[in-house]
Amino acid sequence: MIIAQQKPVKDIAAMISDCNKVLFVGCAGCVTVCLSGGEKETEILASSLRIMRRLEQNPLETVTFCATRQCDPEYVASLDNLVQGVDAVVSLACGVGVQYLAERFKDTWVVPALDTNFIGGSTVHGIWEEICGLCGDCVLHKTGGICPIIRCSKSILNGPCGGSQFGKCEISKDVDCAWQLIYDRMQALGKLEKLNEYQPPKDWSRSRDGGPRRTVREDVIIS
Repeated sequence: MIIAQQKPVKDIAAMISDCNKVLFVGCAGCVTVCLSGGEKETEILASSLRIMRRLEQNPLETVTFCATRQCDPEYVASLDNLVQGVDAVVSLACGVGVQYLAERFKDTWVVPALDTNFIGGSTVHGIWEEICGLCGDCVLHKTGGICPIIRCSKSILNGPCGGSQFGKCEISKDVDCAWQLIYDRMQALGKLEKLNEYQPPKDWSRSRDGGPRRTVREDVIIS
């Protein structure tokens, strides 16, 4: 799940300071789950900005809508009528959603209301942690389902560094050493011997350094 958080309201206000009518678009996907860009958050943000502008004696007219997803063109297309007549669109989605809106509505000012942080999951209610490094070459079958790319502070792929002490990372006593977690997991599974197997160099060409990545599913492409 993509984790994002809302920018300060004053920063969002500055982006649309010269606008009189603005469309606020939420997203019912990831950002709804992490409580930053769903229908509720969209309505609260629009209301907050209306109040702010009213106090400044510079009224703002708002329109709100929550798309099923902003990362799919068919759902973005449902905004075609709503965009007519607005001075700007404020997207409460991840950076993908913002770019999809900007691509479709080329003549409309589209701004982000959120900062996209990472891909992760919920540990307890209200807390999300990054657990995947989006490296494009998953090695979780070799490490007991624990990602060394993101959960190791140094992204080490062949065991703990010298800074690991008593199962904790040297950056903080509150951060578990990923390789201690991997060792404990593989031991519990009875597969410790797999950590001794030769591992070829990781294929980093699938990671971010090669430019924007693309996945093609030939079986679902409609010609």
